[in-house]
Amino acid sequence: MAEFLSQFRNFGLRSAIDIIVVAVVFYQFYMLIKRTRAVQLVKGVMVLLVVFLLAKFFQLTSITWLLDKLIQMFVIAIPVVFQPELRKALEQLGRGRFFTRHPSAPGVDTLEQVVEELVRCTQVLSKNRIGALIVLERQTGVQDFVETGIKIDGMVSSEFLVNIFIPNTPLHDGAVIIRRDRVAAAGCFLPLSENPNINKELGTRHRAALGLTEITDSLALVVSEETGAISIGIDGALTRFTDEKTLQELLLRELDVKTISSSVIPFWRW
Repeated sequence: MAEFLSQFRNFGLRSAIDIIVVAVVFYQFYMLIKRTRAVQLVKGVMVLLVVFLLAKFFQLTSITWLLDKLIQMFVIAIPVVFQPELRKALEQLGRGRFFTRHPSAPGVDTLEQVVEELVRCTQVLSKNRIGALIVLERQTGVQDFVETGIKIDGMVSSEFLVNIFIPNTPLHDGAVIIRRDRVAAAGCFLPLSENPNINKELGTRHRAALGLTEITDSLALVVSEETGAISIGIDGALTRFTDEKTLQELLLRELDVKTISSSVIPFWRW
């Protein structure tokens, strides 16, 4: 106790600045990878670290040895796994944009408006048999796929989305990705599902919707240009021939509109 108090007395302004700078750098780096799938890898490493500490505390020799080797391997693998994020961080640091403010989550009213605009948009596209693929980002970031398209950062509106998917326009091919209440990008390329049991009638848009929802928790809305049918992909499964009311209820439920808070977000959902 005396040793702890002596160290606390030596804690000065320089130490405080040191801790604050390190905390800010870690926070900015976390916000940088938050919108990508890399954040899931970070959570996995943290779980392994907690298990390692518990195994060491309870003197579980075999588990401790195994996790120790895994952690050593991760130390070598981290620069490879996070190579895109590290490069982006260095680029932003060079441009002086590393220390920037990050947008907060939208409120309930905003998300309800987004759902309403999406339902209106899909109904217009379905009636006119215009093919479309719209992705709604949730907890797992899809920044990797945003980078493959044309960045927009525009408000979500049915008129805007319909205009994007008009045939023979520059952005009608590919997917539109919506983040919070903004259209993040259009013309994005998504991974196709490799599931061999997919219905042979489904085209590239449906396969892309399934492919993305298999590896992320995103929602994917698909409008078929052949039949005008509206489908929604969730967790690698496709719900086809969705009517207006069902689509709205499903979106409100999956986006958790009734319980989301713009001010309090549990740390386990960061």
